[in-house]
Amino acid sequence: EDVSSFFQFSGDIRRIMYTTNIIEGLNRQYRKVTKTKSVFPSDTALEKMLFLASRNVTKKWTQRYRNWDQVLNQLILLYDERLTAYL
Repeated sequence: EDVSSFFQFSGDIRRIMYTTNIIEGLNRQYRKVTKTKSVFPSDTALEKMLFLASRNVTKKWTQRYRNWDQVLNQLILLYDERLTAYL
């Protein structure tokens, strides 16, 4: 039942929903930062390190999805009232 609802979307929308490369890259950077230092003096120090790692990773997020204009139009057709507030 859950899988069939996934396939109701077009291939372009499914590709965006299925993509995990961004999440994997972020987790890889978190591991890289925390691996070099096994003990943090406080939770705040760890949070600061993860924040800085996140900020460095998001600087590289400039590439757009392929066919983004087409995908956005399809999403607007499906979820117009939800999306227009954010566009």
